[in-house]
Amino acid sequence: MHGASRQNYTGRSESPALRGHNECVRRGGYVPIEDYAVIGDGRTAALVARDGSIDWLCLPNFDSSSVFGAIVDAERGGAFELQPSIPFTASRRYLPRTNVLETIFTTDAGAVRVVDAMTLPDERLPPLRELARSIEGISGTVPMRWRCAPRFDYGRARPEIGWRVGVPVAAWRGEAIAVANWDAGTPTWTDGAVEARWDVRAGARSLLALATAYGDPLVLPGRAAVLSRLESTIAFWDRWSSARGYEGEWADLVLRSALVLKMMIFAPSGASVAAPTTSLPEEIGGERNWDYRFCWVRDSSFMVDALLRLGCYDEARSLFWWFIQATAFTAPKVDVLYRLDGGVGVPEREVDLAGYRGSRPVRVGNNAVRQQQHDIYGALFESAWLYSSGHHALDADTGALLGGIADHVCDIWRGPDSGIWEVRNGPFHFTHSKAMCWVALDRAARLAAAGEMPARHAARWRREADAVRAYIEGECWSDDLGSYTRVAGSRDVDASLLMLPLVDYADGRDARIRGTVDAIDRRLREGDVVYRYRAADGVPGGEGCFLNCSFWLVSALARCGRLDDAAALMERVAARANDVGLYAEEIDPASGAFLGNFPQALVHLALIDAATSFSPSAGRRSERKAS
Repeated sequence: MHGASRQNYTGRSESPALRGHNECVRRGGYVPIEDYAVIGDGRTAALVARDGSIDWLCLPNFDSSSVFGAIVDAERGGAFELQPSIPFTASRRYLPRTNVLETIFTTDAGAVRVVDAMTLPDERLPPLRELARSIEGISGTVPMRWRCAPRFDYGRARPEIGWRVGVPVAAWRGEAIAVANWDAGTPTWTDGAVEARWDVRAGARSLLALATAYGDPLVLPGRAAVLSRLESTIAFWDRWSSARGYEGEWADLVLRSALVLKMMIFAPSGASVAAPTTSLPEEIGGERNWDYRFCWVRDSSFMVDALLRLGCYDEARSLFWWFIQATAFTAPKVDVLYRLDGGVGVPEREVDLAGYRGSRPVRVGNNAVRQQQHDIYGALFESAWLYSSGHHALDADTGALLGGIADHVCDIWRGPDSGIWEVRNGPFHFTHSKAMCWVALDRAARLAAAGEMPARHAARWRREADAVRAYIEGECWSDDLGSYTRVAGSRDVDASLLMLPLVDYADGRDARIRGTVDAIDRRLREGDVVYRYRAADGVPGGEGCFLNCSFWLVSALARCGRLDDAAALMERVAARANDVGLYAEEIDPASGAFLGNFPQALVHLALIDAATSFSPSAGRRSERKAS
């Protein structure tokens, strides 16, 4: 499995490929974004640094406030540290076919194995959320230390601290956490943190469990129960992985991506989070720092497609019906993003935190919810088409709902919008947005012909789809560039145009598609990665290359028939993963350092599409049937 091999942690380095053999160090309290791994339980997720510190955890859910937020404020954010108390190197992997993390700490005195997991509930009475940290001696005797410094409400609230039957407990309003400890030293409270030191000998096993409560009694777990849940969590992930049927190219990358995506589906509702973090910067020291802990309709379209390809029918069904219900509250208008419980997204605000390596502001909520982004209508109808193809039927109420939305697309497609990249200096007539409006109307007409939607307005949908296409071909094409343009009448290109063959706006071998792919390759590619665009967007500062765009280029090259070029690029982009197979939103093309929120669902979804685009059975999405 990709990510199963271990790499030594060697301190702060701008590129994983350039690391030496130094001791584990932080610079200003921060580690590179690529030095994190993620563990989760389908409700929330924790980011674990290579040096054993959990620097991000929101409780009880992905979109709740943080309890550990050192990743965005090393001094005041809070963390749960666990590491040797003497110099060490660290290597890590996910246990095969799981989202359970194993880290090996090696010191001059010996070696220790740490296994970290967000455990899944069992038939016993578990805590609301539980984080298990198992520590086993491999060789020698290693002095170890742990320190838990909870900081509720994005670091703004210091907890009330104390003890309950000998267990350290921190509480704030209706929230509480406890650190249960078996053979891991004698804990003491110091300056709002609980900590302990002890020695781990070869063959010995210690255990820490972070137990949480929110508005309910705090359940203190027993050691046997924690170990049982840890083992059953490992077994669950292994069973889930075994049910994935993909055996094509880059199967290990696809499976690791599938595991990441499964972990980012909010189990209580079926919604998928775009990323479990907020405000990790697109430029170090810059202000392009956004909250991605919501469900975007366009991401859901990619997610439904990927889940169906991988045989995840239960997850695809839950996600599809979640956002059908969510959009029903705003129809015929569709919001850009929704909260994980289906509510309308949260307006943006700033919290008083230092930011990752000084990158401010730290934002909670996302003002993109106020924008008009017309491409999301195409994403919605593409999801409905993919889901309904084959044995998944739409009911009459859903068909009627979609019919009203299709009529709305007919009314709005001629207007400008803020586009897929959520620019803040628009609106403009984005080519990608127009093409996705075509997708919406094309799929609506197809669904009506298949009896999945009322057909009384189908003729109008088809006429308007033809009108959209005529507009794109006439206003969004540049003979000088030999390419479709970013905006109608412009001379810029945009990586979102790589989506045109992916959504079957035109065949990949069409001359205009090939010309567009070539223009993007010339103008936006930097080595083996791709910028979104090079135009102003209303936000100060710069950004890295978006990794999903790089995988979109792979997919587009494959659909253009340039399989050798696509495979070579796929190998190079895939190699940009960190040591456990994860990708951030962006990458610095020169240094290889990760940028943006992490891990990013859209990147892993684009990877799956890129890998499967080499299969002859991939076919045209508009014609593919679910198995």
